[in-house]
Amino acid sequence: MSARTATAQTTPADPCCEAPLPVLGGDVTVPLVTGGEVTYAALDYAASAPALQRVWDDVAAYAPYYGSVHRGAGYLSQLSTDLFENSRATVAAFLDCREGDQVVFTRSTTDSLNLLAAALPAGCEVFVFETEHHASLLPWRDARVTYLDAPRTPDEAVRTLERALADRDPSPSSRLRSSGGGPNGPALVCVTGASNVTGELWPVRELAAVAHAHGARIVLDAAQLAPHHPVSVRELDVDWVAFSGHKLYAPFGSGVLAGRSDWLREAEPYLAGGGASRKVTRRPREAGGGVDVEWHDTAARHEAGSPNVIGVNAIASACKALTEAGFESLVARERRLIAAVREGLAEVPAVRVLSLFGDDAPRVGVISFVVDGWNSSHFAAALSAEYGIGVRDGLFCAHPLVRTLLGSDADEPGECGAPEAAPGEKSLNAIRVSFGAGTPDEHVERFVRAVKELVADGARWNYRTEDGRCVPDTGVAA
Repeated sequence: MSARTATAQTTPADPCCEAPLPVLGGDVTVPLVTGGEVTYAALDYAASAPALQRVWDDVAAYAPYYGSVHRGAGYLSQLSTDLFENSRATVAAFLDCREGDQVVFTRSTTDSLNLLAAALPAGCEVFVFETEHHASLLPWRDARVTYLDAPRTPDEAVRTLERALADRDPSPSSRLRSSGGGPNGPALVCVTGASNVTGELWPVRELAAVAHAHGARIVLDAAQLAPHHPVSVRELDVDWVAFSGHKLYAPFGSGVLAGRSDWLREAEPYLAGGGASRKVTRRPREAGGGVDVEWHDTAARHEAGSPNVIGVNAIASACKALTEAGFESLVARERRLIAAVREGLAEVPAVRVLSLFGDDAPRVGVISFVVDGWNSSHFAAALSAEYGIGVRDGLFCAHPLVRTLLGSDADEPGECGAPEAAPGEKSLNAIRVSFGAGTPDEHVERFVRAVKELVADGARWNYRTEDGRCVPDTGVAA
C-alpha cells in the first residue's frame, strides 16, 4: 500500500456556499478513523435529501402559531387551516394539476401508493415493471398484477407495455380513457419517473399515451423525479403522481398523492376517523344499532385524523423554493455534476456503473456501481470512516432491478442495505451515490478522489462485520 497523507481528507471543506439551495448540515463536521475531522459530504439524497434552510426557516416561523385545523374557531386554528389549504394549492401549482384534480396529503410516496391501491375499482388489473422501487412494486398485491420484465431501452419499455395492454384488451378504445376501464375492466399502469438505482429518466409521456390508448390509467412515482426536474401532471398526461417530502428537501413525515378524484371519491376512506367523515349518526336500537357514516368526497376523505400541518407546510415551502430557484438552472448544474462523477468513475477500470438504458440516457443525480474485489458495504464503510462521505449500499429497496443489473439469480439472498457477506466476500449489493441542489462541488470532487484512492491503494483501516454491515474495527489501522 502506498503512503498517503490525510491532509486533503482532514481539512474541513468550505461551507456549501456554491450550492444553489443551502441545506441544513452543510457545515457539520465528522471524525475520521484516520484522525481529524472533515465537513460531512451527504451524498445519499436518493434516500433522504437534507432539509433546505429555507424550509426550516419557514417551519420555525410558523411554529409559534401552530394550531388544529379545519374545525377550530380560534385565531390560530383559522390561521393553521389557511396555511394547510394554501399548501394544497401550492402543491397543485407545483405539479401543474388539472382542474378537478385532488391533492391528498399522506405520510410518504409509499403511503400514497398504498392509498391508491386501496382505492382501485373492483377487478382492476395493474401493470408494473419489475424495475420499480418496492414502494410502487408491492402495494398492488391484492389486485391482479402483471409484472413486466426490465426493458433495456426507453423504446423497449413503451413496446413492452403496449404488448401487455394489447394482450389484455384486443380492441383498445381511447373513448374509455376517462373511466379508466376497458372491455376487460379497469386497469392501472404504475411507473417511476426516475430510477432510484440508476437515476435514468423513464419515457413517462409515451407510456401514458400507450396506457390511455388502451383504456388504462397511469400513476407516476415521482419520488426521485420531483426533486430534480419539473413534474407537470398536465404535460405528462398522467392520472396520478406521488412523491415524498423527505426527498424534496423537506423533513420526514409527509407526502402527496395528486390526480384524478373519481376513484378516490368512490373508494372507502383509506383511514376511518375524524376529518374523513361529514356526518355520523347512531341507528336506533330497534334497527340493529351501529352507526351510519357519510364520508367527505374531497381530499379530506383520505386524510382522517389530525393532519401533519408542519410537514405539509414544509412540502409547500420546498415546492416554492425549487420553483423560485428555477429548474432550468438546477438541471443544468446537476448535469455538470453527473458528468463529473461518471467521467471520474470511468477512469477506474475496476468500477462498473449500473445502467438499464446505456451511457447516453438522460438521468438525475443518482448513480449506482460496483467495484471489483470489494464488498459494497466495505467500500461504503471506508468512504464514510476515512473520507467523511455518506453514500448508500445494498439493494436500495429495488431488489428485482438490482439483481437484474448485477446479472444474479433471483433466488440469491440479500437484504436491502444489510448484505450478509463479510468484507472481501462476494455478496449481492451495490453502492449508490446521489446528490442534488444542496450539493457543493467539493463533495463530488472528494467522492471521485476517494474512489480512485481506495481502488488504487486499498482501505487504510481494518473493518469487521457487525449486524450484517461493515464497520471500522476500533483502533486497528490496516
